[in-house]
Amino acid sequence: MSEQRMSSEASGREAVSLDDLDFWSFVELANRRLSTEFGSTHQLATEVLLSLNRAANVVTYDLEATVHRPHGLSFPTFRLMFVIWLTGPIEPKNAARLTGMSRAAVSNLSKSLQSAGLLEREPDPDDRRSVRLLLTPAGQEKISEIYRDHNEREQAWASGLTEAEQRVLVLLLDKLITNREQMGVRGRN
Repeated sequence: MSEQRMSSEASGREAVSLDDLDFWSFVELANRRLSTEFGSTHQLATEVLLSLNRAANVVTYDLEATVHRPHGLSFPTFRLMFVIWLTGPIEPKNAARLTGMSRAAVSNLSKSLQSAGLLEREPDPDDRRSVRLLLTPAGQEKISEIYRDHNEREQAWASGLTEAEQRVLVLLLDKLITNREQMGVRGRN
């Protein structure tokens, strides 16, 4: 008998072989144990959030592995360049808000991008104490090239859903995110 299976039986829980669990069977196990052993009454909420986190992690990892790393970037670096590319010159605090990153992360990534010749800092014409981030011509060329590959990969992922399903998913995710204000959630936008 495997050590993992024995320890489950010794603690009085149902025997589960961890080698046999995949994500969905883990979700089933979690729901079953949480309701029977811990009195959880919100199993569907747990399943929704576990699935949402898993989907976000799987897609992010895939985009980083297949698109961004081959181009010499991380996914956060791509997100920052993408925002600057679309907005034009932007203050770091606004870049942080739009990327969902901390100001410290934007600052660190900006320094790396500046060292690589992909980003510049310029004084803010409205507030000389502040700076704005902007892509250099090399940075604009790089993000444009990467975005084409990124967008093709997005299409590959989204093609598993019909157009109507994609629109419903966007509406549902927007509803979920918008609801956070009613719960008093603190954190990045």
